[in-house]
Formats: sequence, structure tokens, C-alpha cells
Amino acid sequence: MDSGSTAFILLAAAMVFLMTPGLAFFYGGLGRRKNVINTMMMSIAPIALAVCLWIICGYSLSFAGQGDFVGNFSYIFFQGVSETESSLGNQISDIAFSAFQMMFSIIAVAIVTGSVAGRMRFTPLLFFMAGWLLLIYYPLAHMVWGGGLLAKIGALDFAGGDVVHISSGVTGLVLALAVGRRRDFQRLDYRPHNIPFVLLGTGLLAFGWFGFNAGSALEANGAAVHAFMTTILSAAAAMFSWLLLEKALIGKPSLVGASTGLIAGLVAITPGAAYVPYWAALLIGLLVSPVCYFAISVLKVKLGYDDALDAFGCHGIGGLYGGLMTALFTSPQLTPEAGNYGLFFGSSHLLLATLAAIALTLVWSALIAWLLIRLIGMFTPLRVSDRAEALGLDDSEHEETAYPTFMGLDS
Repeated sequence: MDSGSTAFILLAAAMVFLMTPGLAFFYGGLGRRKNVINTMMMSIAPIALAVCLWIICGYSLSFAGQGDFVGNFSYIFFQGVSETESSLGNQISDIAFSAFQMMFSIIAVAIVTGSVAGRMRFTPLLFFMAGWLLLIYYPLAHMVWGGGLLAKIGALDFAGGDVVHISSGVTGLVLALAVGRRRDFQRLDYRPHNIPFVLLGTGLLAFGWFGFNAGSALEANGAAVHAFMTTILSAAAAMFSWLLLEKALIGKPSLVGASTGLIAGLVAITPGAAYVPYWAALLIGLLVSPVCYFAISVLKVKLGYDDALDAFGCHGIGGLYGGLMTALFTSPQLTPEAGNYGLFFGSSHLLLATLAAIALTLVWSALIAWLLIRLIGMFTPLRVSDRAEALGLDDSEHEETAYPTFMGLDS
């Protein structure tokens, strides 16, 4: 075991943990003030749920055994998981590796909640989160990072394009369709109620993302340094192109737009952060903003689905785009598997494997999420009453208010 890499990965894990309260501020600021407590609660509840499930069986289902689709129960309750040795050939212990991976499961399920902000009951959402982790996240983590099917066919996902972003974004879309639109969707112009919250959340997310991507090297090495640099390059380029888009299309750049562009750039670089050259990271960031902007501003309006805080538009679409860019621009000098590099450099194998991985992730996530939410809906109502939605979910779901002087009017 290497003490430097252990210290690095524990710090990276703590940084990834910070992304969840960061997401709470980001989503909370984007939502309406009568729902800010509920929106933030939906984002941080996965801390309690995902950590407990990870210890009980999540790590085992993700990283134990050699099955194609899911692990086994040999590490249940962390039985046999070493604090001083690695069974995976890493420079860090299995417990340190598990702590880092645990943080990914928290933020992944938290991303989903933004799609149903403002109308879904808290209790059925908790049941859905638990089922999503067990039936979608852990199997995908095993298939990609645990030696399962997608790893065997040669799909590359450095830090969670498939496992975190595509799965959570597509699930968010399914959840939004199943729960239905907000009562005044397409009749009221929704505006973020606290833009400084959005920027604060963006900053915390971006800070944690350096641990998210660089830490996925699993040791303090050149790959970690490379991932760190491609992360900031893509994020900055995406922010720049989003501001240019807003200036060109609506005449004025916005702080919310700058924040959204930054997040889109971070999402896009995640699957290939250690694999693509620096120039490709800039290109990936520059081009992801038009893609996500179209999904959020045009596609959502045309199709009429109510993805309240754009979990699908930013994470789902951004993750799909990032996976394809990884398949195009993975360098022969940076690939972890000899001969498995991008189409731009002359090989089609990675592109085909990536397309197969994306297709499986889409079908797996969408189908199971739909069946799961329908099953839960058979036993309990999924959404709050019309009156509770009008008054706000802070009071109806939690009997709390973020702003004590608020007298019942909402903007």
C-alpha cells in the first residue's frame, strides 16, 4: 500500500462527498422559494440512504465476483474487505477504494431528484432511491468498473459517464414522465429564486469534481494530473461557449447560464478525463454547451416533458455526448487498454463498444426505473395534492420554511 495514494484517495472521497450538499444548493437555488427546503432535502437524503446500503450490500454487489451483470454477497456488511491490502491490485486498500466509490453512489442518486422537484412526495421518492441503487446503480457499476459485461467488451468510462450521468439523467426523464407535469407547467414562467445559491452550488460541485475525476486514477500519478487538467479545461470551455450562445440568442449572458455551462463541461469530460488529449478536452467543452442548450431550451419545450431542474438535459444528454467524445478522442498514448483507442486516431473498436454500452445503459436504466416507479405507485401516491403543490412542498412535506417572512406569494 502507498501512503501518498491513500491520503490522496481519502481527500478525493471527501471532495466527492461535498458535491452532494453542493448539488442541494444548485438545485435549491434553481427551484421556487416555496419548495427550496424540499428540493434540498431530496438532494441530501441519499447521504443517509446510499451510505447505509453501500455498507450492507452495495459494495459487494458492485465489486464482488466475476458475473457479467452484478456482483455477489461475499462482501456483505464489509465482511472480508481489508483496511490494509488490495484484492484489486490497487495501491490503496479495499476499504479506501470502497469509501471513494461509495461517494459516487450518493451523488448519482441525488442527481435524479432534480427532475421531479416541486411535485413528488418525499416518502415514495425514498423508496425509489433505494430500488434505483439496488437495481440500476450497483449493476451498472459492476458492469463497467467491477469486471462485468461492459468492461469485458472494451467500453471505457473513466469516472462515470455511463454509471453516474447517463443512468441518472435517463432515470430523471422516466421519473418526470411517470409523476407528471407540475400544475402550472408551460403556463408560468419559472425563474430561479436564489441565483447566488446556484453559484455557490456550482462552486462546490466543481471543487468536488476535481476529486471525482482525478481521484478515479485511484493513485497519485500522471493519470490523476491529466484528469485534473482536462476537467478544468472542459469546464471553462463549456462555460465560455454557453455565454456566447446566450449573448447570440437572447442578447444577455446570465450567471445561471454560466453555471449551467460549467456543469455541462464537467459532465462531458467525466468519461474520458484521463484518456483524451488536452486539445480534445477544450473541444469537448466548447461543443457540449450547444448540445445541452438545445436539449434544455428546445427539445424539452417541443416534447413537453417536465424535467424541472434539467437532470436529463444536462446530465443525461451531457453524459451521452461525453461518452461519444471519449470514443472519438481517446488517445493511443493514454488508453488503459493497448489498442483500444478512439476513432479519430484510427480505431473503431472503442466506438462500437461505447455505442453498445450506451444502449445497454439507456435500456437498463429506463426500463427498470419505469417498472420500479409504477410498482411504488401501486402502493402509495407519487405526488402531493394539488393544494399542497400550490402552497409549496416545504410546508406540506416537512413543515419547515426557508424564509420566515414569506407571506404566501411566490415568484
